[in-house]
Amino acid sequence: MHTKLRRFLALLLLHLHGLSPRATAAGAGDGQFVYNGFAGARVDLDGMAVVEPDGKLMLTNVTSQLKGHAFHPSALRFHGAAKNGTAAARSFSTTFVFGIVSEYVTVSGNGLAFFVAPSKNLSSASPSQFLGLFNAGNNGNASNRVFAVELDTILNPEFRDINSNHVGVDVNGLVSLDAKPAGYFDGTGVFRNLSLFSGEAMQVWVDYDGQAAVVKVTLAPAGNPRPTRPLLSVPLDLSPVVNETAYVGLSSSTGPYRTRHYVLGWSFALDGTAAPPLDYAKLPKMPPRVSSKRGSRALDVALPVDLPLVALALIAGAAFLAWRHRFRYAELREDWETEFGPHRFRYKDLFLATDGFNGKRLLGVGGFGRVYRGVLRDNSNTEVAVKIVMHDATKQGEGMKQFVAEVVSIGRLRHRNVVQLLGYCRRRGELLLVYDYMPNGSLDRWLYSDHDGPRLGWAQRLRVIRGVAAGLLYLHEDWEQVVVHRDVKPSNVLLDAEMNARLGDFGLARLYDRTGGGPQSTHVVGTMGYLAPELAHTRRVTPATDVFAFGSFVLEVACGRRPIDHRDDGPSALLVDRLGLLCAHPLPAARPTMRQVVQYLDGDAELPDPPPAYQSYTVLAMMQNEGFDSYAISYASSATTAGATSSSDLSGGR
Repeated sequence: MHTKLRRFLALLLLHLHGLSPRATAAGAGDGQFVYNGFAGARVDLDGMAVVEPDGKLMLTNVTSQLKGHAFHPSALRFHGAAKNGTAAARSFSTTFVFGIVSEYVTVSGNGLAFFVAPSKNLSSASPSQFLGLFNAGNNGNASNRVFAVELDTILNPEFRDINSNHVGVDVNGLVSLDAKPAGYFDGTGVFRNLSLFSGEAMQVWVDYDGQAAVVKVTLAPAGNPRPTRPLLSVPLDLSPVVNETAYVGLSSSTGPYRTRHYVLGWSFALDGTAAPPLDYAKLPKMPPRVSSKRGSRALDVALPVDLPLVALALIAGAAFLAWRHRFRYAELREDWETEFGPHRFRYKDLFLATDGFNGKRLLGVGGFGRVYRGVLRDNSNTEVAVKIVMHDATKQGEGMKQFVAEVVSIGRLRHRNVVQLLGYCRRRGELLLVYDYMPNGSLDRWLYSDHDGPRLGWAQRLRVIRGVAAGLLYLHEDWEQVVVHRDVKPSNVLLDAEMNARLGDFGLARLYDRTGGGPQSTHVVGTMGYLAPELAHTRRVTPATDVFAFGSFVLEVACGRRPIDHRDDGPSALLVDRLGLLCAHPLPAARPTMRQVVQYLDGDAELPDPPPAYQSYTVLAMMQNEGFDSYAISYASSATTAGATSSSDLSGGR
């Protein structure tokens, strides 16, 4: 009886986790292989990597600061016929299905990568941000002879990552040659965001054309047709990079957050042949989300078994599901939060509103965190945007109370050019901010070349500038307290259904009484290119610092150029040195107020000429006690030290 009970409970747990005890075979050939699952497959594993009974390859488990690798066991010949007198890298194609499961909605324990390396010995590689491929000493060295495609889920400033949810092409290190936010172009050409660590299965295709010397990377939800337009297309000759014979593999690593990295299937082919298609029917499944259907599945299994065992199993299953339910919706709530009343949302309501923070509802990702579209399942059916960031480690106790008090106070803002902050929620290490949903997204995607839709005309751009100016005037002068936004930039300006501009993202905003002198910050926060030069030595935020950012914003909207233009042929050029708008004057006292700005825009006052002694932002900043160079270095250092979840980079920056 005890044996039957143990066997039944084991089967029940398998069904509760969506597993089935089936094996999957793998085949291999000369320069070609396919693994439809990994049960019984001949792959070499290293570190934490294991093959689970149902055939899932788990590269890393929830243990922090460790790494895992899986290699095709045989070395492959990557150099073929001579090209211009030298051996040329052969074309190749690979595809694999993966899934990343994190216990947090906001952060993951780093990502995973496909790689080509000269050896299977990666014992010197570091975990965490190095993805188990490199270490601090050899990252970027040409002697590594490593090509990789990274699926990265952490923003690391030292690698110049674009956000915490991107795909990049790497050579010999983790500063990507090119990277794009994770997603895909659907059949109509519309870009769809994907959350790499949503727990959902996704498929990657990597194709190298040796003749054209280009790498193409494509991403899509598993089971979807392969998109015709790749996510990345990077000019790259791998001939001087990869060895004549090399190994192909998959690598991942964990950081401080509890994360599992899975691979469900993998195939590869050399010489321009497309990677063999994966048989989705044979692939193991990702652990499913908890759903109400599990009780019926457990009952289906239990019917053939003795009734006492059925009762025991149902009790055990119900207890397990109740524990999972309570754990999933657990919140962090303290007594002092009762005073904030309706501004506090239940985590369960936000979870249901976003379909469990489903990757298909992802609106955007940056250093600030992740934003999901949701519909509150109450009588209102209100559309909302839910932004999830990690708790700032410095905001504990009274500090967190003050921060939440400011969030709730900002929630009382009412203006047609300010996004309504509806409230907040706290859960473990996460802070959730709930905003009105803006259907036309952020302004930056309408300004730059990666947007496929129509561009904004001059009349629309002027209307946007006027709207942001009106919103800042309300924050600075027309509300009961002074609100300094501290992060005015196109990615924080949202467009409603009528294309009206609304200033949003108050994650860095600070407010103070009109009799006060303004808050002082211990370190610079915001986005480089929009930061006023006086912050380098005063550390004091004022309405004038917002005016400077607004000046950079105006120039950016007018010119379609970012405030810091990174050039390959020389040093970065500051947009404010190219045009020098009055708002971006390096002297705070010389900048107009937002009321004057609105008067200029409405034609109620004449815009004055810059004074004859006007000096550029960079020149004057370097004349101050702390020059621009030390300012930029201190900012970069604080961002690197604090990491991607600190307040210094919650704004992301694009």
